[in-house]
Amino acid sequence: MPLPPPIDQYALLRGLRFHYREWPSPGKPALVLLHGFTGHARSWDTFAAAMQPGWHVYALDQRGHGESAWSDDSSADAMVEDVRAFVRCLGLERFALLGLSMGGRNAYLYAARYPGGVERLVIVDIGPEIHGAGAARIQAGVRAPDVFATPEEAIERALQANPNADPAEARHRTLHNLLRLEDGTWTFRYDRAYRDGSRPISRPDPEASWRELANIQAPTLLVRGERSDVLAPGVAERMAAVIPDCRLVTVPGAGHSIPLERPLGFIAAVAPFLAGA
Repeated sequence: MPLPPPIDQYALLRGLRFHYREWPSPGKPALVLLHGFTGHARSWDTFAAAMQPGWHVYALDQRGHGESAWSDDSSADAMVEDVRAFVRCLGLERFALLGLSMGGRNAYLYAARYPGGVERLVIVDIGPEIHGAGAARIQAGVRAPDVFATPEEAIERALQANPNADPAEARHRTLHNLLRLEDGTWTFRYDRAYRDGSRPISRPDPEASWRELANIQAPTLLVRGERSDVLAPGVAERMAAVIPDCRLVTVPGAGHSIPLERPLGFIAAVAPFLAGA
């Protein structure tokens, strides 16, 4: 019997309207996915479809991203509380939690602060300390030209910015991250304040985050891209030692955006862990 198709859903959480995408799988445990900075729920489509036979999957557009509301508060604390409100709204008492980059940070902070509900945790290429080269690349990326004559121009720019990306994934991610302006041009769907410098990227204090990692109780998988310029090998190894029950895996050939660059390698790294192997 075929599985139900994915559904786009909306919820009012803490006074803001959020969008999420749901891949129903009746009777299966819940898996919550959190995208990275400048990402969106649809960036998980390939991974979520692969997980759906064994999981009821939910991918949240975090505040300021995708179809969710923008907010003056883009702090990690606010985003963690959004996750708490989201799982309460869904009635999830136990669930697996997976996050990439910014979403990975929000995931591990949630698991540290509210450990009771998280059955399994997957942290993808992020830690309390960010390598300087990766931080500079991300800052340059959000300040690059962000208005395009056509969606194809936006896709071409995305592939130029990350030649290591899987072309089909880059096309899909970019197309679902665009909105059309009144003059017929296209721009990105995430909050412009991240791009014009009026709202700098907010990051928690590293030392406080290291202390919080020790509070995580769920079995944890830390996934690093072999070519990552964000999560340094030494930081990843320290995280694997600090988190009480953590294993570290590396996806060959991938940089920081592992699901974008090596989608099949990412599935191969994560699926066995989620299945309990």
